[in-house]
Amino acid sequence: MILSPLNQRRWRNFTRNRRAYWSLIIFSVLFGLSLFAEFIANDKPILVSYRGELRMPIFQFYPETAFGGDFKTEAIYRDIEVKCLIVSGGLDACWDDPQGVYEQAQTGMVDGETIEKGWMLWPPIPYKFNTISDVQGVAPAPPNWDNHILGTDDTKRDVLARVIYGFRLSIYFTIMVTVATSLLGILAGAVQGYFGGWTDLLFQRFLEIWGSTPSLYVIIILFAILGRSFWLLVFITILFGWPALVGVVRAEFLRARNFEYVRAARALGVSNWVIMFRHMLPNAMVATVTMLPFIITGTIGTLASLDFLGFGLPSSAPSLGELTLQAKQNLQAPWLGFTAFFTYAIMLSLLVFVFEGVRDAFDPRKTFQ
Repeated sequence: MILSPLNQRRWRNFTRNRRAYWSLIIFSVLFGLSLFAEFIANDKPILVSYRGELRMPIFQFYPETAFGGDFKTEAIYRDIEVKCLIVSGGLDACWDDPQGVYEQAQTGMVDGETIEKGWMLWPPIPYKFNTISDVQGVAPAPPNWDNHILGTDDTKRDVLARVIYGFRLSIYFTIMVTVATSLLGILAGAVQGYFGGWTDLLFQRFLEIWGSTPSLYVIIILFAILGRSFWLLVFITILFGWPALVGVVRAEFLRARNFEYVRAARALGVSNWVIMFRHMLPNAMVATVTMLPFIITGTIGTLASLDFLGFGLPSSAPSLGELTLQAKQNLQAPWLGFTAFFTYAIMLSLLVFVFEGVRDAFDPRKTFQ
């Protein structure tokens, strides 16, 4: 894809801002890794070899009977009996002495007889965000290099696995809300600023009423009626978040509506929508992009706050805000608080630095040496 000269200049300005450029690289790596969270942290093996046949449990359901077991429910791959069945090829002896047969089967022989040895390829972290660990002791368990690098929470779930899945979920939520609120806010602000008059007046009165609506009460009421869900939270956040860009875009369009190029376009018969979004909007992009870091960080903060208060994502979801709440409730487990703090600090800092670079790249007055 060949960039236009204008976009090439913007990209050069962005890359010359070293803080923004390296922040984009680091954030892209972290988010890219989180996209493959199932391959990094999972309580199911990535690949299983059973009697010469390769299977991928992270993508497909396999009952225990598929490995020579007795139950038609999904195999629990961390149980020693299931491990023994897979490695030994489904020997019945696994039910009598699973640990002993498992250790023998790893050598390729059981009771002096050669078997077709199976194997399992596990993710680096053998726990999913909702996996209850069998670690000994009282929860939350402190960090250790053998099982849980960042420790466990108060229900013995691995903290590192929850951070990986929670980071991905937070970015998904932020992207969807930011894109939707930006589109609605830009559209509403452009209509207000371009047409002015009664259109602008009525919109402003509506925004005053809408902005005074207690959003937290609405969220509590809707969650009490409909129950907590990810998509309901996205919808409510968009519902109350779209006015954030209206004022900035409206001001830019009010300023530019009587410029010479706009009046010339009208005289030539160009439609209002083409003038608004092809000619005027690019000139309003600097002010619009300036607001994006505040919208993004505000969206992440909103999700964290709602989760912390218990009105956010369902309790089964991997939530960074819920981890912060656990840190407050378990002051004897400082690793929970440190993990939540540094996760949010790194995430928000990288995003702010990136969008500072984007803002400066769109500013024609700003150049980097």
